[in-house]
Amino acid sequence: MEYQKHVSAPAKGRGRMLAAMSAVAVMAFGLQGFSFFSHPAPQKPPVHAVDANRSQPPRMLESGAPFSFADLVERVSPAVVTVTVEQKVDPTQAADLPEDLPAPFRQFFRQFNDGQQQAPRKAIAMGSGFIIDKSGLIVTNNHVIDSSTKITVKLPDGRQFTAKLIGADPATDIALLKVKSDKPLPSVEFGDDHQMRVGDWVVAVGNPFGLSNSVTAGIISSINRDIGNGPYTDYIQIDAPINRGNSGGPTFDLQGHVIGMNTMIYSPSGGSVGIGFAIPSSVVHEVVGELQAHGRVARGWLGVEIQSMTPEIAASIGLKEPKGAIVATVVDNGPAAKAGFQPGDVVVAVNGKPVQDSRDLTRRVASLPAGGSASFTVMRNGASKTLTATIAPREDKKVASLEPNESEPAMASAKAMGLALAPLTADTRRAFNLGRDVDGVVITKVDPNSDAADKGLLPGDVLVSIGNKPVRTPQDVKSRIADAHAQGRKSVLLLVTTTNGPRFVAVDIS
Repeated sequence: MEYQKHVSAPAKGRGRMLAAMSAVAVMAFGLQGFSFFSHPAPQKPPVHAVDANRSQPPRMLESGAPFSFADLVERVSPAVVTVTVEQKVDPTQAADLPEDLPAPFRQFFRQFNDGQQQAPRKAIAMGSGFIIDKSGLIVTNNHVIDSSTKITVKLPDGRQFTAKLIGADPATDIALLKVKSDKPLPSVEFGDDHQMRVGDWVVAVGNPFGLSNSVTAGIISSINRDIGNGPYTDYIQIDAPINRGNSGGPTFDLQGHVIGMNTMIYSPSGGSVGIGFAIPSSVVHEVVGELQAHGRVARGWLGVEIQSMTPEIAASIGLKEPKGAIVATVVDNGPAAKAGFQPGDVVVAVNGKPVQDSRDLTRRVASLPAGGSASFTVMRNGASKTLTATIAPREDKKVASLEPNESEPAMASAKAMGLALAPLTADTRRAFNLGRDVDGVVITKVDPNSDAADKGLLPGDVLVSIGNKPVRTPQDVKSRIADAHAQGRKSVLLLVTTTNGPRFVAVDIS
């Protein structure tokens, strides 16, 4: 079966200024457990329109000609900023030699590397952001500022500030910055993305390829789009052209309200093909509130591995509709185990509200406060049963810091083909919501400049086989690639299990 879903790396410009700057996009989703907000909803950050008296949408016709977005852009663009980050590059990381390289060659290359690359190098990356409060609160993508040592924000009027990282949430790819200014800054306000419909006009403003305050327009192509990047966000799909560097920039409705934050593109080539994805403003607003109040997003944890129901599973256990989430595994000594959950239970309601699927359950559990109790209605052997569990906090793998991320998941135990790989363990299955029936090697990160990224491989996808030979460990993957190199092959055929099922992908290894 042929699949056509290829979601590229995030739409941001990561120019590494070593001898010259080249665009690099990086995104690392730490998919940790279940959905949002175990704390009571904090007070939302104040947001202000730049000029409330000029909030009328553009007219459809002006003197018989098509309407213009100029008034809208003039009003909101002063609050859209360029985010530049500095990063330290460890030169020893560039000397990752194949394990099967003969010892004399290995020693030669290590000596060469030691003689040429001693000092850490500085890399520069760029993205976009937008000011949501006149005091200097700025929203951007987490992948824009990830692992940064210095963050600089530049306004369209030329003012430049060093920004402080208030907090970041890798699971939703949202970060909150703060700058200090003697004067109030221009700002924009959040709109209600739930009021948007497919076909509505949108305007995107950002910093593609370092070209600050570039404006594009289009329509909403789809809403509630699941692109396989974790359970926390369903994206708004837009056809307004966005490219690398647009990451973190806002998508506006015709009233000049932010209804999304541009984050990723679909791109077989690396450039815009009119399929972009924005995080809905409702998600951004809620996460920003948590980050402002606590510097992090705390999520509830139940301690189960789940999967969505299918018509076949529902029919086999006597359910009329394929709704709910079936429990594949119960974590020992976790909240679910203590509450009496069993593998095969189908969770159909939380606190009396129906559960649609596994993503719905993930978000609902994550929104529950840690330490509180919740009732779960489950179907077991054709009978309904109510279980009460005390929700535990999910451990964070990322905290707000301007230091390089030292808490990188230990699961990323090997790299090949531009992929960070890890064996399937209880932790990795839980982190990527993978059932016990999935075997292989899980992808934890994808280099956005790799052929694997161009072919649409994503964190959470599982490599099942290479060249029709099964793989069980990251070392198996390296061995298969080494064999292909020895045979003079320039690509290998991968069988990959994705959220949409298995598919074959040929990936360049040259």
